[in-house]
Amino acid sequence: MSGIAEWLETAREERWGILTDLMFAIVWVTMVGVFFDLVDGPRWAYYMFMFAGIVAYYGFFASLKWAKTAQEQ
Repeated sequence: MSGIAEWLETAREERWGILTDLMFAIVWVTMVGVFFDLVDGPRWAYYMFMFAGIVAYYGFFASLKWAKTAQEQ
């Protein structure tokens, strides 16, 4: 299987996961951008908020996984 065909197969299998990740990133970056346009905060705080998006992403999806596991039990 060629590299492109392999990539397309993976994209088909993970379609909703990829879209969810993309939407989370777009919403987070938009929210932080709008917030810092309104308050004109320092650049270092802007980058800290962007970094916090990584933590928020993993925290949010980990809590969803834990909730699904608890609900199944």
